Amino acid sequence: MTDLVDSATTPSGWETVIGLEVHCELRTQTKLFCGCRNAFGDPPNTNVCPVCLGLPGSLPVINELAVEFAMRIGLALHCRVEPSIFHRKNYFYPDMPKDYQVSQYDQPINVNGWLDLPTGRRIGIERAHMEEDTGKTTHVGGGGRIHDAGYSLVDYNRAGVPLVEIVSRPDLRSAAEARYYVDELRAILVATGASDGKMEEGSLRVDANVSVRPASSSTYGTRCEIKNMNSIRSLGRAVDYEVARQIALLEAGGRVVQETRHWNEVEGTTRSMRSKEEAFDYRYFPEPDLVPLAPSASWVTAVASALPPLPADRRARVAGASGLPVCSDAVATVVRLDLDSFVMAAIDVGADGALAVRRLANEVAAFDGAGRLDPDGFCRLLLMESRSELTTAQARDVLRHMLVSGGDPAAIASSLGFAALSSGALGSAIDEVIALYPGEWERFVAGEDKLQGFFIGKVKAATGGNADLKAVPALLRARRGSASLSP
Repeated sequence: MTDLVDSATTPSGWETVIGLEVHCELRTQTKLFCGCRNAFGDPPNTNVCPVCLGLPGSLPVINELAVEFAMRIGLALHCRVEPSIFHRKNYFYPDMPKDYQVSQYDQPINVNGWLDLPTGRRIGIERAHMEEDTGKTTHVGGGGRIHDAGYSLVDYNRAGVPLVEIVSRPDLRSAAEARYYVDELRAILVATGASDGKMEEGSLRVDANVSVRPASSSTYGTRCEIKNMNSIRSLGRAVDYEVARQIALLEAGGRVVQETRHWNEVEGTTRSMRSKEEAFDYRYFPEPDLVPLAPSASWVTAVASALPPLPADRRARVAGASGLPVCSDAVATVVRLDLDSFVMAAIDVGADGALAVRRLANEVAAFDGAGRLDPDGFCRLLLMESRSELTTAQARDVLRHMLVSGGDPAAIASSLGFAALSSGALGSAIDEVIALYPGEWERFVAGEDKLQGFFIGKVKAATGGNADLKAVPALLRARRGSASLSP
């Protein structure tokens, strides 16, 4: 896999430092502190009640499943699950009817973990704490920004939906690495069942704290927080833009101001939103209506033992079984597409595991999934190719038909007129090609090795694509050896 640390977008002499705050909504049926429905796309302001609207006299009650989901996330990220308390985070925005958000501050439920990227790089996790989501404000007119809008609409359906905010340490060093981090984190969240990870629906949202510093420095630069990134592509573009902006500012003799910036997807730029808030700006104090949250050791153990295999474990299993490096793109692609069961099935019947991975990571991935392919048919096709009953090109054609329509690989091969040549017929075809190109053959015998590709192409054409091209080089070399020994 490509080394992501050395970012091509960071000019020489500078180093990028990135820490991410990833907010993921939990897949509960109801909100964090009330019984209102947790659902995307319902009519505005229909999933609300006195609790999530903050009406006087209403009291919150913690959602037990949300706590379990939070522990799943923390344990999957190798965090310690600790006793925690909720705080009121006070601010005045129209998206919270209470004018405060119930969150965890200095005693979060999950602390001190890590996430391993497919490249092998380990990124520290500072915390993964619980909080309630805010409502959604839509600014109508003026490009969707509040300052130029004609009016604003607020939907409180999302207010009170359970969230876990995962805060990384500033260990990321490029936009590419940040994208890989979010992609891997999303896969982990989905694997745990705690979140659906749908960025397009707002289930997963990313804020990036970005700074730059001279490459020789160990002191962090002034960071800016970038908001409003709703895709991994947007994250990469926003980080690259912000890095370039900060470097240009510093090289011109200016200084970076700590602030929150908005990412404009259309313009491809970040714009200043407000000065960066500090903890004291929010006037945190313990939520008086909620008791401390202290999961028992037996509950934590039960949640940990029920975790499914996570992406890193699955990559290690596929790599170990196929003999490919665990950091290879092909292995990562197979796991990302949830096709590792095809690899294990192939190995169980004696097929080549590395070949299985390559076929899945190339042809099947290009089809964007397994389509109508079933593991049994896939395994039989691999065995046919391994036994030279089909050439590589023929096997790929059969696989493409299987992805679209399913079916038996032998029957499909027969219907397409595919049959690999016998070794004797292949030898005869090679001899005919040699006779047709005596000048090229003399040069090949004399040591012009690059002509091997020329003869392989001619053999392929002469046999109508039915030649086992993997066998041709050895036969050519054998004939060259005999020719060089002839008087």
